[in-house]
Amino acid sequence: MATAIAPQTATPSAPTLIGSVQRALRLLEAAGSHEDGAPAKQLAREAGLALPTAYHLLRTLTYEGYLRRENGVFVLGDAAGRLAGGGAVQNRRTKIEDSLALWRDAIGVPVYFAIYREGEIQLVAVADTPAAPAVDEWADFRDTGHAHAIGQCLLSQLDEKSRQDHLDRHPVDALTPYTVRNRQVLMERLGGMGRMEPLIEHQEYALGTVCAAIPITAGSTAAAMAISLPLHQANRLLPAVEQLRKEIGRLLSSLAFSISI
Repeated sequence: MATAIAPQTATPSAPTLIGSVQRALRLLEAAGSHEDGAPAKQLAREAGLALPTAYHLLRTLTYEGYLRRENGVFVLGDAAGRLAGGGAVQNRRTKIEDSLALWRDAIGVPVYFAIYREGEIQLVAVADTPAAPAVDEWADFRDTGHAHAIGQCLLSQLDEKSRQDHLDRHPVDALTPYTVRNRQVLMERLGGMGRMEPLIEHQEYALGTVCAAIPITAGSTAAAMAISLPLHQANRLLPAVEQLRKEIGRLLSSLAFSISI
């Protein structure tokens, strides 16, 4: 009589692990733990990787947008932020728009928030009203940073090499009779700016408009908040920007997240 053979219990096989993926993820985790970024050697040490291996993976992650290299350190890039989902990004953008609207209503002027990222000026959000409209962007803000308060304020926070690089790509050009005359004059103006000194601009970007911007330091990213007024209300500009500057500490608590947008 045949003996029945008991069926063998299937043993789950161990998952196939891709070592290079594991190592890349450890580097991303290490970079994400440093708000202001960290150099390659430090990231390699924290991820437990040989430096040549870390360099190879860092170059790949930077190329794919998961990391950015800024002033010799690596920080999380846009692609890493998108891993958290588009909803989180939209939530941050909504929060900053709500914050700007709060101060727009309190001060009674249009309020702008911008950052300098990957070599370009990025206007993140604007809060205005029909009664107090924002400046019409008749010339691309990214190309005309030398002429408006936001751009000048952002450029003032860069080192000289980065400023020169920006102006090589976006040359000084007269937009109005009041625009800064040439590159040298602009560089002297930017170099003379104090750390938290507001930058005032009269009709350099648009005739009939005056603007002021306040620098914001958020990690390694240059950022700025700005206001604008029609020329006939120029007497309100300094009191308005002073009111904004007094609130800057409280604003930072709600605006710092926007750097990752």
